[in-house]
Amino acid sequence: MVARAFAELVMVVHFGVLVFLVVGGFLAWRWPRVLYFHLAMATWGLLVVLFPIACPLTWLENEFRSAAGRPPLASGFIDTYIDGVLYPDSAARLVQLVVALVVVTSWAGYYLKRRVEQTSPSRTGACP
Repeated sequence: MVARAFAELVMVVHFGVLVFLVVGGFLAWRWPRVLYFHLAMATWGLLVVLFPIACPLTWLENEFRSAAGRPPLASGFIDTYIDGVLYPDSAARLVQLVVALVVVTSWAGYYLKRRVEQTSPSRTGACP
């Protein structure tokens, strides 16, 4: 029972990681230090898409599933829980491109926001 709960916890964390992959760049607009974590996450996401790299969260979920007497995921996390569920399997490449576009847009917005903040007069209340 505990192993099943941990498997489900890992699944929820995995969904959270994917949400952070999509929106983390926008969170960095408010909390700039988040950008470092988002850069790492985006790099990992790109590597997983480009190369056949196994995700450690999928491995961990499969370990807990096996300990609970449940079969491991037949394919990866995204293939099991997202492809064909949130969008058709045929749209997978388009979704990857949209996610990449959202990430790049968030980074461009972050850069522009920081640039404007650096060039604007100080907020001390002094007149220019």
